[in-house]
Amino acid sequence: MAVIGVCEDDPRIRGVVRDALEHAGHEVRLAYRGTEAVRSFGPESGVEVLVLDIGLPDGDGRDVCQALRGAGQQAPVLFLTARDALTDLVSGFGAGGDDYLTKPFAVAELQVRVAALVHRGRPSVPPSGLSLDPAAFAVRWGDAAAQLTPTEYRVLAALAGRRGDVVRRHELVAAGWPLGAQVAENTLDSFVRRVRAKLESVGATVEIETVRGVGYVLR
Repeated sequence: MAVIGVCEDDPRIRGVVRDALEHAGHEVRLAYRGTEAVRSFGPESGVEVLVLDIGLPDGDGRDVCQALRGAGQQAPVLFLTARDALTDLVSGFGAGGDDYLTKPFAVAELQVRVAALVHRGRPSVPPSGLSLDPAAFAVRWGDAAAQLTPTEYRVLAALAGRRGDVVRRHELVAAGWPLGAQVAENTLDSFVRRVRAKLESVGATVEIETVRGVGYVLR
């Protein structure tokens, strides 16, 4: 048995997912909105696998995943979506997802995919004090907050989700521009500078370091 966090706004689908996972022996915790998922499914929640709908009423499930990764939650993520375009698949994995299930889906397939993720589980890492708001595209440090553009949010989230690891430039481009835009080298650098300034504006003690010729790392 594992603790599964499910965020799905459609009550019918939410009920199907809950019943299927409980029938498989798991404990299921439910959320209806992305902001609720960020509050409820953090690194200290005990959640071992996350099932996130991409189309949430207050934002994109991929942004919710990035916010949770930035907070230190490393539990495997299964995205649910009505979309199966290649760009959606790629951007889901780029946002920190581990698997993808397109609606409508077979209950048995959901159970098998979740079981595989339970066995793959990853430990959470200690929170840094930095929090990301996927609905407002904001970064918070203590009581201070700064507004981010969607691209700034995704670049910072990609770094925060792998804090202490070097994130390569192409990985940051894939996270920041998920629809496959052609991005010049200096464009990424410009966005990183803007994110640094906003971290400074909220008094954050974490820093984005440049690894020349490779990428960036958040420490």
